[in-house]
Amino acid sequence: MGALMSIAIDAVMGAVAGLGGILCFIIGMSTPTEMGLSPEAIVNWKPSMERLPDAGRFMYRVDVTIDEPISSTILCGPCGNLESVDGPRPEHYTCPVCSRQLWSAEEE
Repeated sequence: MGALMSIAIDAVMGAVAGLGGILCFIIGMSTPTEMGLSPEAIVNWKPSMERLPDAGRFMYRVDVTIDEPISSTILCGPCGNLESVDGPRPEHYTCPVCSRQLWSAEEE
């Protein structure tokens, strides 16, 4: 008898928690958010200029916008130079400040 009551209580508690989770999900998804960026903020966005740590070989960072106008920002890890390039990621890139070749199409 005690085992059946234990199972019944567990099932009721599970059902309450499940329905509560579904209710919280519906409320959360239906609440409007204002986390969007303005078109000017998207166009003017640039990553922070900082030197990247050396991890056995030098590092770099490439950010490409997915909204028009498409542009790429390239951060050179060794010198911290940040450059913007119109269009998608170029096939080859050498940093104009420290003259290091960050990547070329043959390596990938």
